Amino acid sequence: MGRYLKLVLSGISGAIALGAVATAKPARAQTLKVVMHSDLKILDPIWSGAYIVRQHGYMVYDTLFAIDDTFTPRPQMAEGHTVSPDGLTYTIKLRAGLAWHDGTPVTAEDCVASLKRWAVRDSMGQKLAQSTAEWKVIDVNTFAIVLKEPFGAVIESIAKPSVVVPFMMPKRVAETDPFKQADEVIGSGPFIFKRDEWKPGDKVVYVKNPNYKPRSEPAAWLAGGKVVKVDRVEWLYMPDPQTSVNALINGEIDLIENVSHDLLPVLAKDASIKIARQPVVNQYQFRMNWSHPPFNKVELRRAAMLALNQIDMLDATIGNKDYFRTCKALFTCGGPYESSAGMDGLMEGNTAKAAALVKAAGYDGATVVLLEPTDLPVLKNLGAVMKAQLEKAGFKVELQVSDWQTMATRVGAKRGPISEGGWSAFTTSWQQLDITDPMLSPYLAATCDKARPG
Repeated sequence: MGRYLKLVLSGISGAIALGAVATAKPARAQTLKVVMHSDLKILDPIWSGAYIVRQHGYMVYDTLFAIDDTFTPRPQMAEGHTVSPDGLTYTIKLRAGLAWHDGTPVTAEDCVASLKRWAVRDSMGQKLAQSTAEWKVIDVNTFAIVLKEPFGAVIESIAKPSVVVPFMMPKRVAETDPFKQADEVIGSGPFIFKRDEWKPGDKVVYVKNPNYKPRSEPAAWLAGGKVVKVDRVEWLYMPDPQTSVNALINGEIDLIENVSHDLLPVLAKDASIKIARQPVVNQYQFRMNWSHPPFNKVELRRAAMLALNQIDMLDATIGNKDYFRTCKALFTCGGPYESSAGMDGLMEGNTAKAAALVKAAGYDGATVVLLEPTDLPVLKNLGAVMKAQLEKAGFKVELQVSDWQTMATRVGAKRGPISEGGWSAFTTSWQQLDITDPMLSPYLAATCDKARPG
């Protein structure tokens, strides 16, 4: 592969945390070998909201609209849209030349079926569907979303990059039960998934879609022209961070999506490797399951927030203070809706005050089942720290570990009591792009029992 310039992209972390990436710049069209942050085990990006599944989705599928670098939705598969004078009918026309990977044309019927399936699984999709009277096919390339009441975020909703993304699929695939995984992986995006070469736990392969017609505008985040400059992309699974770093240094791979922060000094010594920062941060989230004991009591949820300490957790998982900062803003520090109102004294490790609240709440010793992934460096050291802090506050804690994909599946599928395989809490991390806008954020899914797990 040669000693081309390699890039390691890292970021800021803290209540905010960012990851690290590495790539080799090919001199000509060839195979790009990438180590992603997790193994790909689920192929349906509507069924699973895990980031690795979303990344897979953007390789294979396309969207009607996409967010640019100013957080503005731009046409992607759509040529454009019009809105009726009363604001109740959004008419969307597809751009010319769109085709599925099997060569058949993309139609308005495909898009309507895709939106209907997405709207069952996504929080904003559910809210949009509640305000929709009809998903109307007008002609082969045109359809309309006819509202029964005003809904101001129609285009923003179908352009959203946060899970679940409204990817377009052929009608026959989109008609799959939303609560079952679709079997067929066929999109209209820039890459074609090679199922015959997919080996979970080892490798995922994509090849260039020779018939893809990118937009003419320059690329801007998820919007604009997606110009493919390699023939083949291989995602290689290397769960050990040191192994992937060694592979990068030896020229065996071209890119690492997330590099462990403690290994960045090693990479910095190699003149062929450039370290750069991601343009947006990641923010951690500790999600408690409000549905079952012990966190069905608000007093015990607050006690947990008193007991946990941001600095200790960030030191454990990031370590290098150049790459994190503490933050109590739900809608991201540095974002337009930044606020830490109501967070005074929380997330500072006040275990004594937390213990008093636990006792006063009449905690009965119900086990806190805390989930932790083993294969994500940005998450896997958090569990032990949180367990110790919660135990100091008087909670009985059981730490249960698994790979990320298994954990993500369990979180979504096992929402019942602990005795039925349920869980009490887990930690994840969100990209700033996904959670800055309160209306579109997965945090606030006003859909009751269909809201985010927990």
